Amino acid sequence: APHNRLVDTEEPRFDGEKVILPKATHEANRAYAESGMLSAAQDYNEGGMQLPYTIEAAANAFFALASVSIGSSMLTKGNANLLLVHGTEAQKAVFARNEFGGRFSGTMCLSEPQAGSSLSDITTRAVPDGADFESDPLGARYRLKGNKMWISSGEHELTENIVHLVLAKIPGPDGKLIPGTRGISLFIVPKKLVDTEGRLTGERNDVALAGLNHKLGWRGTTNTLLNFGEGKYPVQGEAGAMGYLVGKPHEGLRCMFHMMNEARIGVGLAAVMLGFAGYYASLDYAKNRPQGRPTGPAGKDPAQPQVRIIEHADVKRMLLAQKSYCEGSLALALYCARLVDEQHTGDAQAADEARLLLEVLTPIAKSWPSEFCLEANSLAIQIHGGYGYTRDFPVEQYWRDNRLNMIHEGTHGIQAADLLGRKVLMEGGKGFQLLAGRINAT
Repeated sequence: APHNRLVDTEEPRFDGEKVILPKATHEANRAYAESGMLSAAQDYNEGGMQLPYTIEAAANAFFALASVSIGSSMLTKGNANLLLVHGTEAQKAVFARNEFGGRFSGTMCLSEPQAGSSLSDITTRAVPDGADFESDPLGARYRLKGNKMWISSGEHELTENIVHLVLAKIPGPDGKLIPGTRGISLFIVPKKLVDTEGRLTGERNDVALAGLNHKLGWRGTTNTLLNFGEGKYPVQGEAGAMGYLVGKPHEGLRCMFHMMNEARIGVGLAAVMLGFAGYYASLDYAKNRPQGRPTGPAGKDPAQPQVRIIEHADVKRMLLAQKSYCEGSLALALYCARLVDEQHTGDAQAADEARLLLEVLTPIAKSWPSEFCLEANSLAIQIHGGYGYTRDFPVEQYWRDNRLNMIHEGTHGIQAADLLGRKVLMEGGKGFQLLAGRINAT
């Protein structure tokens, strides 16, 4: 996209009151929302197009190819999809539908400064807000206090409101946080408070930006440290961010995995498209860059014209490697997208087999493309030679943007532990056996 370099060089900045983003980001975000792509795979009654998720994923891949770093819509869709599955009817109507419509955007708030992958160590706490906390029409009402780190799109002015999905612990009867992941619950914490019709009440929730993280790449999206409940924006005269329970107490991680698994497929697909972006750029460069002469006796004649570098064996090798990594990764990602659809179509046995295969393949679909399509970006730089190491060509940005995909939504180590420690063994190894059978059958 024309603005891809612009959003890389003009990083988000905080002026003391609000986060400033380039005008192009606002325009792109608005155009995407107006296209209906936020709800493309949803039912008509949710404002959707009822497209298969496979089609939605493939279409969204081209937006990632154009400018991946403004693609925070992935979080908004994942946030809304989680609420459709685990939220109350009021939460679906007030929050999810406004996210699908583009009025609100969404985040996922898991990590804390002291607790990244180790979610059992989070310390954000949620306490009931008054004696009538369970009677709120938007869900059981709590007050949250704590800090959340690495929150993408945590603060901006792109939408009317931001819907934070926050993991926090409800203290036990002794007032202490329950150790481990058993005590984790999930809450909707809107940036601005709303009524039961989704209208802004005019009151700001007690969620404050503590700082922007300045990143190697993916600079078009804000990445934030957020303070919940510090008292900067007291609600009804009290410190504490207002939050509404999603699902049952102490089942927050189970609910959040719905969003995390969807995001992991999205990360893999984003890595694929950044790999393709580098491949296309280096292919074009190799077709047009004259350098050197053919091997053999004819190449020793300086009077002979130079050949394009695509004629050189090593350049061909690097181009073919990129193409192989990217096309194989794309096939894997879209196969996983098809499995998402198959969970909701066909007979019960086919749907269950799709579920099992998706459980096993999701950590692979996230981690393999994010590693090998990053290697594709490195090869794209190599083909450009010294020029590839400069900002005069786009391939260095593709590498920087893609480097994030090995980290967020679970690092390689986390995905490996999930695959071997849980997914291969789940249900007596049924999913892994099914995958092996499908592979052997082809």
